[in-house]
Amino acid sequence: MKTVFFDVDTQIDFLFPAGALYAPGAERTAGTIGRLNQFAGANDIVVVSTADAHTENDTEFKQWPAHCVKGTAGQCKPSGTLLETRSVIPWEPIYGPRPNAQQVILEKVVLDCFQNPNLPRLLEQLDADRYVVYGVVTEICVQYAAFGLLKTGKRVEMVADAVCALNEADGDAMKKDFESRGGVLTSSASIL
Repeated sequence: MKTVFFDVDTQIDFLFPAGALYAPGAERTAGTIGRLNQFAGANDIVVVSTADAHTENDTEFKQWPAHCVKGTAGQCKPSGTLLETRSVIPWEPIYGPRPNAQQVILEKVVLDCFQNPNLPRLLEQLDADRYVVYGVVTEICVQYAAFGLLKTGKRVEMVADAVCALNEADGDAMKKDFESRGGVLTSSASIL
């Protein structure tokens, strides 16, 4: 079964207390996320890492505080979540072949990673049978990724100890909805 890991928005601005749009408690998931990514790299599993890549005056900042502005420290992923060979797929349509890298960083400028016009082609080229999803935040960007992946008809697992919600009740509701749609909750211990 061909597996692809889907690491959602694990960026400094979301993961750590000094971040511009910190999800409380997210720093506790950083080590687990790093281990998942390193496991994938060691086992020839491609990691698709979504990453907010905003401009300084992004329209999203009317709804959310400014965060993950391209070129800032907050936009970066922690070093422990990065794999040795990686490439970036920008927001603009490129429609090229999938980069030959362990980690593909898929930039996004809206909450839903499926709005990046390059994602459908990337998923087609990866041709996975199973997706393993984790990251921040559970009830927003992780939800968009997980529900979008469920629409592929492939098996989608969410690593419950490697996600973090802004609101625990909303995060729990999202997990129940995910399972009702055919998703599977799992743990990092079951994956590693």
